[in-house]
Amino acid sequence: MGILSKKIDRQIAAYQRELIETHYQEVENMYRQIRGWRHDYRNHIQMMKVLAENGDLDGIKAYLDELDTDLNTVDTVVKTGNAMADAILNSKISLARSRNITTQVDAHIPVKLSMSELDLCVILGNLFDNAIEASLALPEDQRMIRVYLDMKGTQLYLSFTNRTAGKKLPKVGKIFKTTKGADHGFGLVRIDNIIERLDGYLSRNSEDGAFTTELLIPQV
Repeated sequence: MGILSKKIDRQIAAYQRELIETHYQEVENMYRQIRGWRHDYRNHIQMMKVLAENGDLDGIKAYLDELDTDLNTVDTVVKTGNAMADAILNSKISLARSRNITTQVDAHIPVKLSMSELDLCVILGNLFDNAIEASLALPEDQRMIRVYLDMKGTQLYLSFTNRTAGKKLPKVGKIFKTTKGADHGFGLVRIDNIIERLDGYLSRNSEDGAFTTELLIPQV
């Protein structure tokens, strides 16, 4: 029993180190974006000062309209209606796009969820991280992650699809093998355990060129 406990402790420690490294990269990427916006902001101020000195009121109005449009493109990418889902998805989208991975996210959570935010974080975080890792094995022009999240009656439905290197992934038991080693499967096992505990439904499907995970989680 002691050997099994130590093995689980090592798996947890490795999983936590991977999470910390991932979150560090995400924060670094967001800070990089903020620094870029700050630089742009100064340039915008200088431009409007020039227009003001020339008395070009129409020019100022037109420039402000352009800024308003531009601001919408740097605003929160996804607004699901759930603060935790927004934080996770926007962080992962930012990380994916910084690695030249095309992301398509259609996510809506119009009701208060009965599942815990910790469970939601584990599921969304692991699925997105797995999709990013798989995408990096592809040429940049082939990388794609598609996420769909919405309520279906009283159940939360979640679908994650990412392109793969073209080969159908081998399956061992209930888990598809990956290239990241034994510890990587620990995140997938955590998802499985959550879905089982919440009496939900989980399906993983690997076909040539794509890997899809679908979840249904009761919210009553």
